Amino acid sequence: MAKIESRSRIFVGLLLIALFLVAGCSDQGENSDAASVTVFEGVRVIVGDGSDPIEDGALVVQDDRVTQVGGRGEIQVPDGAVRVDLTGKTVMPAIINSHMHLGATREELVGQLEHNAYYGVGSVLSLGLDSSEVNLQVRNELLPNAARYRTAWKGITRPEEGRSEVPYWVDTEAEVRAAVQDLAAKNPDFVKIWVDDRNGQFPKMTPALYGAVIDGAHEQGLKVGAHIFALEDAKGLLRAGVDMFAHGVRDMDIDDEFITLVQESPQTVLVPNMGNRGVATDLSWLSQTIPAAQLSEMQAGATDRPAAQASYAIQARNLKRLVEAGMRIAHGSDGRNPWAPHLEMEDMVAAGMTPAQVIVAATRNSAELLGLTDVGTLQPGKIADFVVLNANPLDDITNTRRIDAVYLRGARVDRAAVSARLLGAATMTP
Repeated sequence: MAKIESRSRIFVGLLLIALFLVAGCSDQGENSDAASVTVFEGVRVIVGDGSDPIEDGALVVQDDRVTQVGGRGEIQVPDGAVRVDLTGKTVMPAIINSHMHLGATREELVGQLEHNAYYGVGSVLSLGLDSSEVNLQVRNELLPNAARYRTAWKGITRPEEGRSEVPYWVDTEAEVRAAVQDLAAKNPDFVKIWVDDRNGQFPKMTPALYGAVIDGAHEQGLKVGAHIFALEDAKGLLRAGVDMFAHGVRDMDIDDEFITLVQESPQTVLVPNMGNRGVATDLSWLSQTIPAAQLSEMQAGATDRPAAQASYAIQARNLKRLVEAGMRIAHGSDGRNPWAPHLEMEDMVAAGMTPAQVIVAATRNSAELLGLTDVGTLQPGKIADFVVLNANPLDDITNTRRIDAVYLRGARVDRAAVSARLLGAATMTP
């Protein structure tokens, strides 16, 4: 009996130790979960959907997702969560650039996406001048420290020999159908067309040609964005069912007929690409990514230019009227400059949009245009792509340039490393 009781006591003791170890492992697991949670508190939160900002707010992030957003006293923070005090600062969703043109080699493209991330851009669409398989490969990757990449791959236009050999050149509807089929096989994120004779230099896409592109793309479930210049072409494209204008009308002020066509085409989104306002501009805020000699040269050219001002004025009047008519506005900067989205947002405000309207255009509206359902606003379940600002952009849109930190997919972007690389100050390790 003594041996049996002794064995029983040993068994019970071992059982208690096992239970203790299990409980300990469980506690460690809970602490580990809490450690993956970060709460950014005391901050003004701009959600990106046009709602009023949340003052003295909090943003809770677990791994790569937003889990809670609200007033600091309204959220429930897990024990052990990391707390980041952002009192006096503002957070807004990362910018989405719906119209860029990026590189074809992996090194160039990755560097550009990192440069975009430095300036608070979380996602970009390269619109119609990509030609490398690298563009298609990177589209499927989530690169650390870099913006997410989307591509329209090769666009479609009439022949433009000597200007742009990358796009599909089409002169017949049969060539259009072949181009759309070939493009669709690449599963692009958009289809780009150019409807512009470049001041009489090249033949322009006819209504029959661009209509065939739009119909063929829609049959493949693809949206079509059109580069435009002239009012009459914009009217024809609206009648044909185009999904996006990758510029506004630039040859004249829009008329009542155009407004009616816009209101009859609620699916069409305008990405204004305002162009340079032609006014003297302080570029010192670019000093951390542009070498001093190059920046000095750029600054010398940032002067008042009456011709550019007149061109901008047409686009500004047209944008203001379209906003008042209820057209949906998104955001894009054209070109390759990663900092250009901030200039574009300033130009949009100068045209008559409010800072709040411009932020919605550059976040939620652009995300929806590109079919990015997991970004664009700071709401539970969305990916944690956001910018921490040192001043409120609702007071002055140029405050989007006063960046304290950028977070993409919940991870802080190493802006110092990007700056060092761009300025040539990065040290090489043996």
